[in-house]
Amino acid sequence: MAARRFALLICLAITVATSGCASPHYLQPAPKRTTAVPLVGQGQMVTVRTVYEPQSNIIGTRTGNDMSTSIITIEPAQLRASLQAEAERAVRDMGFTPTATSSANGPTLTLTLDTLGYGRGTGRPLVDEASIQAILVAEAVNQGITYTGTYTVTRNQSFAIGMRPSKKSNLAMIEGLLADAMNRAFSDPELAGVLGR
Repeated sequence: MAARRFALLICLAITVATSGCASPHYLQPAPKRTTAVPLVGQGQMVTVRTVYEPQSNIIGTRTGNDMSTSIITIEPAQLRASLQAEAERAVRDMGFTPTATSSANGPTLTLTLDTLGYGRGTGRPLVDEASIQAILVAEAVNQGITYTGTYTVTRNQSFAIGMRPSKKSNLAMIEGLLADAMNRAFSDPELAGVLGR
């Protein structure tokens, strides 16, 4: 009797764990730049614009199956606002004064999150893998000179089969990925050099 009760509890635990893995994750990432930036400005106004216009709020699923219910959703407007705030902070740390007002002759910085995707990696026996990628494009324009930098960051996270990352883990992975992309963009000396011409 005790053995049957124990087996029933095990089955119930597996069912709960499995159903939890199938639930959707709605994430609100707020990534932060963590590296220093070139100090090249002298208070000049720089127009800062951020673009993130995905075809869908769904960036992928935790199972890699398009028909899965374990979708990962991000609100584009919220993420765009977070990226805008970080872009303005970076410009300020470079020694400029960020503004949202367009200027015909002043320097501009456009930060575009071109790709943010979450999928399933190749995995190995008894191990599964989440694969996420971000492609960030930064365009600096000043005095007729344009510099465009593309910064691609990919991260693979392994885990035991059946133990997919939690909502908290997925949020941390995505924020870390985006922070890496921003670190590369804003520490790019060529980007800063065009803004500081």
